[in-house]
Amino acid sequence: MRTTQQFSITLPNEMADVVKAKVATGEYATESEVIRDGLRVLMVRDRVVENWLLQEAGPAYDALKADPARAVTVDQMRATLAAEHKKATSIA
Repeated sequence: MRTTQQFSITLPNEMADVVKAKVATGEYATESEVIRDGLRVLMVRDRVVENWLLQEAGPAYDALKADPARAVTVDQMRATLAAEHKKATSIA
């Protein structure tokens, strides 16, 4: 049984040039390898986003919905972020 499928794709010139350059420099042996690697990265990104939604965003939303008093205002968040930024960028 065959484990691959052949596709014909059309890319914008800029993307096609990137694919060709990756092969020309020897980074990849074929254009197909470039596309496969790009799809693998996309699949990993999708899994990371899905995990974030399930493990962090969803529970945070549920907690806020259960206890709306936990919410902070935009101004409070800006102040918190500004303080964290100042702390991270200050010279000790």
